Amino acid sequence: MSLRTAVAAPFREEGSRELGESAFVVALSLDRDWFSPDQAKRLVDVAASEGLIDREDGQLTAQFDPQEVAIPEGFVPDESILRERSTFERVLAALVDAGHEKQEAVAAINRLQSELGVTVEAAAVLYAHRRSVDVGELAEVALEEL
Repeated sequence: MSLRTAVAAPFREEGSRELGESAFVVALSLDRDWFSPDQAKRLVDVAASEGLIDREDGQLTAQFDPQEVAIPEGFVPDESILRERSTFERVLAALVDAGHEKQEAVAAINRLQSELGVTVEAAAVLYAHRRSVDVGELAEVALEEL
């Protein structure tokens, strides 16, 4: 996932799971020239909302091991990662990351939604659960959205 890759880059560069927010922004905007400073700040917001980083008192802590994320040579993240994804999009991404075919999953989720008369988010969480894909935190979000 390119969001995880973009977030991992500054932490990998420092060899740490903790980094000051300003150092993170500088690493993405000035050092790598991937984003403007405002876009890099937006990336912090998106990464925090998706649980990739914890933000406290100007300090960022990666909630995953950045050293385990491969950054392909020539990688440049797409600006689309700067928008927050819906719960459905996040569950779908987890399914794809777990090896499920995206189109097949979407079709099955749509069938479930129609059969059960629930939101697409609830259907996606149920589909993921039936396929043993852990989306626990997203299940809570989907429940709140009901």
